[in-house]
Amino acid sequence: MADPERHVRLFRNGRNQALRIPREFELEGDEAIVRKEGDRLIVEPLRKGRLLALLATLDPLDEPFPDVDEDLAPLDDVDL
Repeated sequence: MADPERHVRLFRNGRNQALRIPREFELEGDEAIVRKEGDRLIVEPLRKGRLLALLATLDPLDEPFPDVDEDLAPLDDVDL
C-alpha cells in the first residue's frame, strides 16, 4: 500500500516559503532536517540523543580493548 498523500498549499512567511503539515504527517520534536533531492523536499525529524539511548540497550563487551598505544613512547619522553 502506498503512503497516504495530501494536497497542501504553500504560503509565504516573511521571506520564507512555508507549508502547513497535516496532523497525520506531524513529526516528533520541534526541529527537522530538510534537504532537496531533484524537485523533492525531504523533511526528517531531528532526533537528539538517539545514539546514547541505543548504546544503553547494548550488552557490555566481554573482551578487553587492545592496548593501542603499546608501541608509543611514554608521554614524559615526547617533546612538544
